Amino acid sequence: MSTPLKFLVPGLLVFGMLVWLGLPRLLVGLGFHRHYEVPALDLSGKRALIVATSHATLGEGGKPTGVAASELTAAYYAFADSGMRVDVASIQGGQIPIDPQTLRWPVISPPDRRYLKDEEAVSRVAGSLNISDVDATGYDIVYLAGGWGAAYDFGQSAALGQKMADAYEAGAIVGGVCHGPLGFLQAKKADGGLLIEGRRLTGVTDKQIQELGITQTPLHPERELRAAGVIFEADTAFRDLFADKTVVDGRIVTGQNQNSATETAVTMMQTLMDLPAGPDA
Repeated sequence: MSTPLKFLVPGLLVFGMLVWLGLPRLLVGLGFHRHYEVPALDLSGKRALIVATSHATLGEGGKPTGVAASELTAAYYAFADSGMRVDVASIQGGQIPIDPQTLRWPVISPPDRRYLKDEEAVSRVAGSLNISDVDATGYDIVYLAGGWGAAYDFGQSAALGQKMADAYEAGAIVGGVCHGPLGFLQAKKADGGLLIEGRRLTGVTDKQIQELGITQTPLHPERELRAAGVIFEADTAFRDLFADKTVVDGRIVTGQNQNSATETAVTMMQTLMDLPAGPDA
């Protein structure tokens, strides 16, 4: 090996290692999957339901998609580590598709890595409950995980809408992140009005969807929630992929995107602990 190559090859290896280790940390520093310290909470005896999409492609025959991994895993472990019994459901039941991009370097998160080694959690996702068969009134928290797949089946599901309304009427804390709040679009109150009309919610912004270039999905959370009469709130950044916001309106708690998953789950638990028993106004 020539003298220049003796220095070039090790240098490239060192540079590659620095990129491999440094890029994920840079993304966190910019706000992507920011670290959120989960406080010590004891909700032993309480039950949480996480609902995810059953849709696996971006359009007919499109690229693989599904639930954004961290939007499921971050909430799952926040609830489970606080002593809650956590069940997992989806629109059709069975295997929940996980967007493969969200489990790859450099965006895979610590809860995602934990999930991949957790046989019980993997089993729950592989054998998710069909939302139509779930008694939503038996849960203290119902959380809607997002991801591009939810744009194809959350807002279109009358069954999911009914379950969200049932859970809310029974006194549960309800909410979700990113595309998850689309699951409220068919949730109606006893008088027939939309549960979320006039309420403060957030979700993934139109700006973030445009910036990521995935505009072909049938429903966009900001657009649809505003059309449903929601007071839509969100933060922004040089790219909304790095923005973050959690919004609380009574027993409805929503998070803007993947960066909000842990905080949203924790806020739901704190809301459960703080609010008096029984439905609010």
